[in-house]
Amino acid sequence: MAADALISQMPEVSPPPESMPEAAGEAGIRATVGMVVPSLDYYWPDVIRGVREAAAASGTRVVLRGATYQAADERRQLSWLVDSVGVDGLLVAPTTTGEDGEELVRWLQSADVPVVLVERAAAVGPYREAMESVVSDHAFGAAMAVRHLAGLGHRRIGVVTTMDSPTSPHVRRGWRQACEELGLGPDDAVDANTVDRRDPEWPHALNDLLDRCSASRTTALLVHSDPEAISLVEACQERGIRIPEDLAVVAYDDEVAELCEPPLTAVRPPKSAVGHAAFGLLSARLADDDAHRPRHRVVIEPRLVVRSSSS
Repeated sequence: MAADALISQMPEVSPPPESMPEAAGEAGIRATVGMVVPSLDYYWPDVIRGVREAAAASGTRVVLRGATYQAADERRQLSWLVDSVGVDGLLVAPTTTGEDGEELVRWLQSADVPVVLVERAAAVGPYREAMESVVSDHAFGAAMAVRHLAGLGHRRIGVVTTMDSPTSPHVRRGWRQACEELGLGPDDAVDANTVDRRDPEWPHALNDLLDRCSASRTTALLVHSDPEAISLVEACQERGIRIPEDLAVVAYDDEVAELCEPPLTAVRPPKSAVGHAAFGLLSARLADDDAHRPRHRVVIEPRLVVRSSSS
């Protein structure tokens, strides 16, 4: 079910009245920004926090809506923000694939207010012009994990991703590129794009995955995301597979990775920084009415947090 929330932050000192747009509906509010994310839990709270902090510093009101990873639901939420709230700009993490996703991107591109994509990228028009966006460099993050594991002596480093995650293609691309650059032969290790742990088929997929690790002599895995990585470690322990002696594990996301036993080495996307940067990019667009202002695409690097599951 879609959820919605309202975030309204006021600075201690309001700007003088002459600096505020006439459309401001509350004293001290300089602009109203709408934000739509696919979930209000897991991963997105830190992104939202980054937006909230940046908005508070500039006296901007943020109206937040949560969607359900469905383009039709996202379109409904965005339309409400534009038509009913009358927002000055939009921050959105939209579905971009499939017919509904492509139609949603076209709607965003033609919207009457500035739009910045958050943790998504899209191109539109006959020349495939990029929309303004702020994203984590997930491919770089995955490559960091591979280089870390290779530095520990692993030669067969596999990857496990979930099919429905928009992040998975970027993680897989970074994993494969790094393996090829290091001469590791990615086709010799486990390469699994499977259901997530909430799916009834997950236990079967997990057992099959560990069998494949043994058969291929894969000694290290990059797993997206934390819940799947923790579940994999638990299954290893039940089968007598030692972490990291028999199988090193690096999780991708670092939401709850440190709570595992052993604590998981993890790639941590810069979620709060993404929120700060997305709000800053939208603010710059709102402040500059030049129709020829170039589009901006911001890419922010994750970092690797090394814990016991790999070393």
